[in-house]
Amino acid sequence: MPSCIGAAILPLSGLLLSLTAGADLKARSCGEVRQAYGAKGFSLADIPYQEIAGEHLRICPQEYTCCTTEMEDKLSQQSKLEFENLVEETSHFVRTTFVSRHKKFDEFFRELLENAEKSLNDMFVRTYGMLYMQNSEVFQDLFTELKRYYTGGNVNLEEMLNDFWARLLERMFQLINPQYHFSEDYLECVSKYTDQLKPFGDVPRKLKIQVTRAFIAARTFVQGLTVGREVANRVSKVSPTPGCIRALMKMLYCPYCRGLPSVRPCNNYCLNVMKGCLANQADLDTEWNLFVDAMLLVAERLEGPFNIESVMDPIDVKISEAIMNMQENSIQVSAKVFQGCGQPKPAPALRSARSAPENFNTRFRPYNPEERPTTAAGTSLDRLVTDIKEKLKLSKKVWSALAYAICKDEGVTVGTSNEEECWNGHSKARYLPEIMNDGLTNQINNPEVEVDITRPDTFIRQQIMALRVMTNKLKNAYNGNDVNFQDTSDESSGSGSGSGCMDDVCPTEFEFVTTEAPAADPDRREEDSAAAQLGHSLLSWSLVGLALAVQRLCR
Repeated sequence: MPSCIGAAILPLSGLLLSLTAGADLKARSCGEVRQAYGAKGFSLADIPYQEIAGEHLRICPQEYTCCTTEMEDKLSQQSKLEFENLVEETSHFVRTTFVSRHKKFDEFFRELLENAEKSLNDMFVRTYGMLYMQNSEVFQDLFTELKRYYTGGNVNLEEMLNDFWARLLERMFQLINPQYHFSEDYLECVSKYTDQLKPFGDVPRKLKIQVTRAFIAARTFVQGLTVGREVANRVSKVSPTPGCIRALMKMLYCPYCRGLPSVRPCNNYCLNVMKGCLANQADLDTEWNLFVDAMLLVAERLEGPFNIESVMDPIDVKISEAIMNMQENSIQVSAKVFQGCGQPKPAPALRSARSAPENFNTRFRPYNPEERPTTAAGTSLDRLVTDIKEKLKLSKKVWSALAYAICKDEGVTVGTSNEEECWNGHSKARYLPEIMNDGLTNQINNPEVEVDITRPDTFIRQQIMALRVMTNKLKNAYNGNDVNFQDTSDESSGSGSGSGCMDDVCPTEFEFVTTEAPAADPDRREEDSAAAQLGHSLLSWSLVGLALAVQRLCR
């Protein structure tokens, strides 16, 4: 009998427990969850008025819940979207830094080149008049090639500059010897004497060093800003893995399903979720920091010895100085060329009778410094570099800091001040697991996100490689070398299109030895008849040289 009574009591107690649970179910309303869910823009038709059994849940704890299957799916997608937006917003600073500074530097360099070309053209038109205009394509081609190099063209700066001086020598040689006719073959022979005779003095050598170093640094720096911009834009657009999406849903919206929509995640819980979701991004940090360091090194060069503004701004005066040197050495240069290339044929009578003053326009008005064009946006390279250096320093460690920056957001977690009243993934209580270190391999024991550490993200690996290649270019640019061109000439330092040597340590080139002009033999009467004209020509050149010297003092 007692056993029968005991058997009857057991179902009765189960019934009482069931009734008690039913009473609790009716007492726990989903009103607060309905309000928060509706505020997200979702239809309230999905959500029950009171908690229901949670066996259908796939991510959140399968206890009594305010979430239906449809709600869990929608909130899961919502957590994915919010995570993507959080990453994009948190990386906004680094992305806008590279986008805006690339635009500023590019505008500045392009306008600097345009202004330098305009300045040279205006000055030479006033100085040489028709003489310059008839030969202006030599100078136009110089600037065209400089612009092409800057914009990424396949231009070897040293070869291009050597070609410019050779062409200028050919043109000037004809102008200082109007009594002769020169064939194409003869002029080609003349150009071969450019290095040996140094008709333009030391200007070509110095300008080649300055231009190559400055342009390599400027182009590489802007390329670096481009790579930084592209990497930052690509990395900030994350595609979370299924394991990450589950963890995000559990962290951000499982409190809704538990009837706790106002309870935010614990800070350390958030960190483990973010470190798991952003494990590959954190691995970008090492290469990114090396890249930023290399950018800072080249930035120092830009405001120091490789300052393109200090090279291009006075390039017209430097080329004028070279022309003056050619004028002063014209007799010796001509004699040496005649000795090496042979005696040229006399020009037709009409051309040889033309007087030098007709060829050279000696009228010259000194340049007023205030007339010089202003550079892009009225700024200077020094100001641009100072600004970008500050921004670059702030961008270091940005990818490993991403998880911390997101979890620091007051809209995401409760912060570090309230570690007891927060969502730990299961309930409203302290989060106990330890925080994982950064990077993919350190997520092997991540308690929140299932991460396959044997499969690095190929997309992130591509960005790491892009940064590595750019860092190598920047290091070469810092030393004055262009990795795009491996110079094989004996003259260079052997490492690229630009030489990194300083003016005082570069090897000295063949010095021009003044040689007396050979005595005219009886068969060269036509040469004698042109001597007086050549004297007029040299006098005219001297006047121009004097005017240019005054100009340099004025500037």
